[in-house]
Amino acid sequence: MKNKLPLFFLNIISLLILFSCSPKTDNNNVNENIEKNITLFFVNDQHARLDNFAKIKYIIDKEKENNSVVVACSGDMFSGSPVVDNYTDNQGYPMIDVMNRVGFDISVLGNHEFDYGEETLKDRIDQSNFKWVCANVDMLETNVPQPNEYYTVLKDGLKITFLGLVETNGKDNGTIPSTHPWKVQNFAFQRPETVVSKYKDVKKSEDSDLFIALTHLGHSTNKGLGDVQLAEQYPYFDLIVGGHSHQEINTIENGIPIFQSGSYLKNLGEIEISVKNKTITNIKYTLINLDEVTEYDQNLKDIIDGYNDLPELKEVVGESLIYHEKHKVGCFYADALKSAMNVDVSFQNSGGVRSFLDKGDITKEEIYTIEPFNNGTVKYDMSVQQIKDFLIGSASGFYYSGITIEQVGNKVEIKDATGNLMNDNTILSVGLNDYIPAVHDEYFPEENKVQDLSAAESIMSYLQNTNSEVNYASCANYFKYTI
Repeated sequence: MKNKLPLFFLNIISLLILFSCSPKTDNNNVNENIEKNITLFFVNDQHARLDNFAKIKYIIDKEKENNSVVVACSGDMFSGSPVVDNYTDNQGYPMIDVMNRVGFDISVLGNHEFDYGEETLKDRIDQSNFKWVCANVDMLETNVPQPNEYYTVLKDGLKITFLGLVETNGKDNGTIPSTHPWKVQNFAFQRPETVVSKYKDVKKSEDSDLFIALTHLGHSTNKGLGDVQLAEQYPYFDLIVGGHSHQEINTIENGIPIFQSGSYLKNLGEIEISVKNKTITNIKYTLINLDEVTEYDQNLKDIIDGYNDLPELKEVVGESLIYHEKHKVGCFYADALKSAMNVDVSFQNSGGVRSFLDKGDITKEEIYTIEPFNNGTVKYDMSVQQIKDFLIGSASGFYYSGITIEQVGNKVEIKDATGNLMNDNTILSVGLNDYIPAVHDEYFPEENKVQDLSAAESIMSYLQNTNSEVNYASCANYFKYTI
């Protein structure tokens, strides 16, 4: 027995050495060596449109039966339909409710998410079942929940990290998104190009399979950072899912796929991704035209139909004698403001005219769709020279009423309604929506007269009390200074 014990222990020790020296099995490495699949659905710039979400839910639920699914929004879910924008005392709530029911996982803040103001944004974020991301905003002391700079979604063993970025081109002499400056004066924004490099190692630190830029920057820009510039200058991402420029994008820049699904919920973006060893091995993009989809989720459709059932929005306030494209609506808008505000001159920014006008009855819903931002109105007394400085300095396009404006060389000439050239010292009363002087504040006097009616209410007042018929076969009253 004394001779057998050492041999027994020697065998045990040999086995221990053998197993301790054998290669370890790393479950993570095994998983990484297996190709994994995920389907990413996304929308961008839906601007308060609800109707096609019943179709989207049907499509997503069917895909979930067979594959892992992530659902994302690239921003601008608000501002564009009175059903959402004017919903009782809860602006925007129907959009959040419907997106929760669809099963969205994540959204970036778009510039129009700020349109309703601080308190409403706080409420809508609090009600969201999905995560919000934005790396270049600080909510400061507003009590609006601070979004994550980035967030990692875990789906069936796949880790997908999203970094959020919003554009900040809303003001020449400030760094804010393209929204009403008075609505964001208590937030702090950074230019997206100044923060992106901080996140170059996020994929490694999060041990993610995919690192996605979920952006609201626009596809390409000569003013800072668009998705193209992001891919070229900061190639940290596996793909970029964007918004803001309302384009249908399926392209590759600097080896990085970039996608955008259009706008107004006409399409649903579907990205099928295969991943192995944290690298995309295959990617397939499908832009689903929702007008061609016939199946829908009945329960969600019933809920959306309930939101759409607002009889007060169907009230007729005038008649359009012909179909009016957006530029013709712009001239009507300016004329209506001039009359309703009883001023010498009115201006309306072209970007604030958001819809066409059909032939036939004009309803309140149509006016709120044309002007969805609930902008107020304001009067100023300005000299002709001050108006010229504004037109030249802003370099923006405006519809106008009450005068004639022409560019002659590098100068601006302003004539009265009878065609007479006006002296630069002539004082005119100017009426406009309050977004314009908020953005271009350096060109407007400090003293103003805030009006009781909003821009949309002023248009409806004009139709109901002055001229109920709209008939603009053409529109010549548009000016943009060119260098």
